[in-house]
Amino acid sequence: MIRHFRLFAGLAALAVIFPMVQASAQQQVPPAPAEPQAAPEQAPAAPAPAAPPAFPKPDPANFTASSPTKEAVDGFLKDSWGYDDSRLWQVEAILKTPVEGISKVIVYVGDKTGKQKSQGLSFFVLPDGKHIIASDQIMPFGEHPYADLRNLLQQQANGPYRGSASKDLEMVEFADFQCPHCKEAQANMDKLAADFPKARIVFQSFPLNIHPEARRAASYGACVAKLGGSSAFFQFASAVFDGQDGLNSADGALLTLNSAVTKAGLDPAKVSTCAATPETDKEVESGVKLAEAADINSTPTLVVNGRPVPVNVSYDVLKKIIEYQAKLDGVAAQ
Repeated sequence: MIRHFRLFAGLAALAVIFPMVQASAQQQVPPAPAEPQAAPEQAPAAPAPAAPPAFPKPDPANFTASSPTKEAVDGFLKDSWGYDDSRLWQVEAILKTPVEGISKVIVYVGDKTGKQKSQGLSFFVLPDGKHIIASDQIMPFGEHPYADLRNLLQQQANGPYRGSASKDLEMVEFADFQCPHCKEAQANMDKLAADFPKARIVFQSFPLNIHPEARRAASYGACVAKLGGSSAFFQFASAVFDGQDGLNSADGALLTLNSAVTKAGLDPAKVSTCAATPETDKEVESGVKLAEAADINSTPTLVVNGRPVPVNVSYDVLKKIIEYQAKLDGVAAQ
């Protein structure tokens, strides 16, 4: 039986669904370099060339649960990680737990180049066979893990969009106008719009409570879309993100939003009046409720045919994930 393994619990949730990449975030200042040391008398030996990891051979005694099957776990991991040709994994155990119907899965993960240290992760499969608990998050599992969220967003993600009217390949961006990382994400979003003309790219406002002017900006955006259509909205959105620092105060927010409305070719007075109505507030709130129903808890979050994808990563990685998801769904990506 497995007694010991290294569990990187803090990354387990991201490793299962998202690529093993670091999202943009402020980093601590690195320590000052050490004082130079005297050169050794002999040069160190050259490092051994990296090699693929040698995972331990699975022990049949560690497969005590009747569900899920190893094939089901492998299929799920292939859906989640198959976009990355360099990633290797091995299902090491599927164990019964004291709770009827809940199984514990242990997986070893490595890199074909051997440059990344192999690690282990574990998650619990719930009795419905459609969800797992990884770290502190409940996530979809199964043969089509993203289908439910895809259906929800196809039905309810009604924000302004660019690209195709078809929802065969739908990317829904949950964003907050006052969120700095959302501003950073727009460069990638613009590239996606150019590279995936067959995709429907929806902007779904999700104003966070930590940003005092985000809700007013979302209300203005809703009215710009209502009065000027999606084209006017994306001109407005671009201008708001460009002037995002102006949202740091109430007076600055008013100037920034009115300026963005003007750049979108609309009348600021009409948009301001529209933004203050209960109907617009209800519309913005419905977007917040949709994010909650989709279990979106941070911005920016991009959901591609139901698959949550980190936006602020290398564009090449982002594009590869989207192309892979389109392939899984049997739809044209470009």
